[in-house]
Amino acid sequence: MAGTHVLRPPDPAVVIADARRALAEDFGSGDATADLLPPRARARARILAREAAVVCGGPWVDACFRELDPTFTIQWHADEGAEIAADAVVCEMHGNARALVGAERSALNFLQTLSGTATVAARYAEAVRGTRAQILDTRKTLPGLRLAQKYAVRCGGAGNHRIGLHDAILIKENHIAAAGSIAEAVCSARARHPDLLLEVEVEDFDELEQALAVGADRVMLDEFALDDIRRAVTLVAGRVKLEASGSVSLDRVRALAETGVDFISVGALTKHVRAIDYSMRIAV
Repeated sequence: MAGTHVLRPPDPAVVIADARRALAEDFGSGDATADLLPPRARARARILAREAAVVCGGPWVDACFRELDPTFTIQWHADEGAEIAADAVVCEMHGNARALVGAERSALNFLQTLSGTATVAARYAEAVRGTRAQILDTRKTLPGLRLAQKYAVRCGGAGNHRIGLHDAILIKENHIAAAGSIAEAVCSARARHPDLLLEVEVEDFDELEQALAVGADRVMLDEFALDDIRRAVTLVAGRVKLEASGSVSLDRVRALAETGVDFISVGALTKHVRAIDYSMRIAV
């Protein structure tokens, strides 16, 4: 269930940079509509969820409004990673009226997108509950929002694969083709980055044997059939961690988990974004 694990909070500098970029994109030369409001007028508002969801994106909401009004205050009624019902009041706010309406869309864009990612992650995590498998995300993220989306995945109770190209090695078919063989690719990677986790993606049992022979830390079984994954789990017998990947859907993920793999990576967590329906209403 979402919200039952410890969340590593996002880096405030990343959140603020995201908020500033979003506001700059929206404002351009200024908010022509908000000019109709008195510059010093203050107002109260609240954000409501129009559907059930796992909440994620609060730090980005805060940052958007505070960029326009440093005196802005907000009271959250749902923690990050909490499950909420449709029509729930997520938060209540007070601040400069122009700032409230000016930052509204940017704030809601973060909240709806990240809650969407967290909600899907929670569904996948729940689907494999009771097995040894952990759901992982991938690098198939929205450009410029990778750290935000990977935080949202954690809010939903799933885990992060590598953040980028710098913090782990994943040798895929193109690396193997360019290097000449799995052994050549692994040897070169080990020599240059001996302290990084090294994973090899394999497409058949011959490649699996090669990856085991050269001492990969983890092996990704790409597009393996269920029976072949079970066979691979038996063959490996715990010598390395196994990750299933490719064509993973919610209705198939439980069967994948029950094969005995350690990880299941799901691009859909961050790639197939369906926003949660939120709205903000000024109190009158």
